[in-house]
Amino acid sequence: MTHRKKDPSPSDFVEFFRGSAPYLHAHRGRTFVLRFGGEAVESPRFSDLIHDVALLHTLGVRLVLVHGARPQIDARLAAQGDDVRYEQGRRVTDAPALACFEEAVGVLRVGIEARLSMGVPNSPMAGARLRVASGNFVVARPLGVVDGVDFGHTGVVRRVDVDGIRQRLDSGAIVLLSPLGYSVTGEVFNVDSHDVAAATAAALGADKLVCLVEGRVLDARRRQVHELTPDEAEAMLGRKKLGADLRQNLQAAVFACRRGVRRAHLVDRREDGGLLLELFTRDGLGTMVTSETFEGVRPATLADVGGILELLAPLENEGVLVGRPRETLEAHVDRFTVVERDGMIIACAALHPHAESGAAELAAVAVHPRYRDGGRGEVLLSFLERRARELGLDRLFVLTTRTTHWFRERGFEPGKAKDLPPDRRSQMDRRRGSKILIKRI
Repeated sequence: MTHRKKDPSPSDFVEFFRGSAPYLHAHRGRTFVLRFGGEAVESPRFSDLIHDVALLHTLGVRLVLVHGARPQIDARLAAQGDDVRYEQGRRVTDAPALACFEEAVGVLRVGIEARLSMGVPNSPMAGARLRVASGNFVVARPLGVVDGVDFGHTGVVRRVDVDGIRQRLDSGAIVLLSPLGYSVTGEVFNVDSHDVAAATAAALGADKLVCLVEGRVLDARRRQVHELTPDEAEAMLGRKKLGADLRQNLQAAVFACRRGVRRAHLVDRREDGGLLLELFTRDGLGTMVTSETFEGVRPATLADVGGILELLAPLENEGVLVGRPRETLEAHVDRFTVVERDGMIIACAALHPHAESGAAELAAVAVHPRYRDGGRGEVLLSFLERRARELGLDRLFVLTTRTTHWFRERGFEPGKAKDLPPDRRSQMDRRRGSKILIKRI
């Protein structure tokens, strides 16, 4: 007897749908490169992934799909009795392997295009009418001989036809890339799909690179890692226990982020709906590598007190911020973070943890008027959210009289005095009429 999965209640659906609204707006018109391996194509859940891809397209996301073919190529080689040979993490593509490669990639590409073309009534693809564009968008060159190993027809990306891909995206098509490249002399090369995805994302200036991976990125204590900088991700690549697939995808994420892609996401392909959960929920499901720079952002020192006071003074005089004597600021300077530019403090904020309540107060947020259009406030907020998570906290709160909309636009929701930690609630000056805003992180 099979058990039908319980449908969510109407209230659960409404709550999720409302919660996804900011992401629906943010992703519309954006370009995402989505890479998945040949293992995903063979999975019984591949149809669900295709349906999710169709949904993203319907929601206005410009999609470039990159598929792998490793298990399919290996199976064909084994079936005809040829060796499956890898050196230095790459396939050695001799003449028999090239024939298997071309056959496997051709069959996979046609199969994926067929899935994307489905519009069967009473199915998630009904009425989707997707157009798929494939072609010779990747120019490659031979890898050649490396450390005495001749890699034959294995190649590396030389360049990506950005104009050609953008023309297809502008026409409303989904672009499908295979793990192959063509040389200027008409040769075909087996190019690693991770490299194709990373190079394409970087060349397009994509908003996201999303990699469906085998497993999850875990730290030394076997806990999932949710966010990494490119430097942290590169340091993790030195770990011996990191699986080959995760390693290659993490390398692709670092490559893309260091070449202009703001965010790369690694999502376990075995999680049903993992792609949607990563893109349309606040906490996501996988690991994000972000290139959002924190350059110039650092903890404050006593030497910064004068600069912080100068930055806060106009806001204190206007009544936007509560006045802070120098002695108070010096005593709590370790709670401040500053943004420095050419020796000048141009932004600051304080983080006051309330560990027993799992919360932290964001206070004294200020950006120099000359730099308010440069995104420094967002960078500072991202930095402090990250810091709060490192401290094991799960939410931020702020009390404000003039900047309610700025915080609301960045995910804070209205709260009440009872939502504050008890010690902070007892210290609250109710005469100011401050609005309480809370954000889960």
